[in-house]
Amino acid sequence: MPEYIGDIYYDYGKSLYINMTNLCSNRCEFCIRDMSDSLGTANSLWLKREPTYEELVEGLAEVDLDAYEELVFCGYGEPTERIDDLINLTKEIKSRADVTVRINTNGLGNLINGYNISPKLEGVIDSVSVSLNTASAEAYNDLCHPEFGIKSYQAMLDFTKDVKKYVPDVRMSVVNVISTEEIEKCRKIAIDLGVKFRVR
Repeated sequence: MPEYIGDIYYDYGKSLYINMTNLCSNRCEFCIRDMSDSLGTANSLWLKREPTYEELVEGLAEVDLDAYEELVFCGYGEPTERIDDLINLTKEIKSRADVTVRINTNGLGNLINGYNISPKLEGVIDSVSVSLNTASAEAYNDLCHPEFGIKSYQAMLDFTKDVKKYVPDVRMSVVNVISTEEIEKCRKIAIDLGVKFRVR
C-alpha cells in the first residue's frame, strides 16, 4: 500500500479496522477525528486521497486476516459513502478468511446513495452498528449537523428498522457525552426497533 495515502488497515482492540474513506455526510461535535489524527495502530487516519478499489485489495496482502475474529469498516469517514467498494471488498476478504464483518455507520447510507442499500448487505455483512446518539430529530440536527438536514434522523431510524431484514446482528449506539436521561430515551428507541443497544 503506498504510504502517501495514509493508514487504511489498522488494529483497534482485538479487531482489524478499515479506514476506506474520509467522506462523511455528518459533522458530529463529538467526532474523534476532530480531536486526534490517529487511533489504535494507525499513524494517521487522514487519507491524502481516497484509495482506489484496487489499492484497497492490494493492501490486504499486508494483513494477516486469519489473526482477527472481526473486521470493522470504521475510520475517519462514513463507510457507506463507498457502498459498492465496501461490498466488493468484503466479498474478497471472505474469500480469503473466515471473519465476521461489521459496519459502523451513521445510518444515512440511503440518503447518501439515493436508494435503499440494505438489500446489498444480505449474505455479505454480519453486523451493523448505527450511531443513534440522540432521542429526537432536533437534537440530532444540533449534535451531528447532517448535510441532509432534519429528515436525517428519521432516515437513520428507517434504515435501522429495514436493515434487520438483511443483517443478523443490528445494534444502535450512543456516545457517553449525552445525559443519562437521553441515554435511556435512546435505549427505548433501540428496543422499540428490535435491535441491541450500547453506550460507547
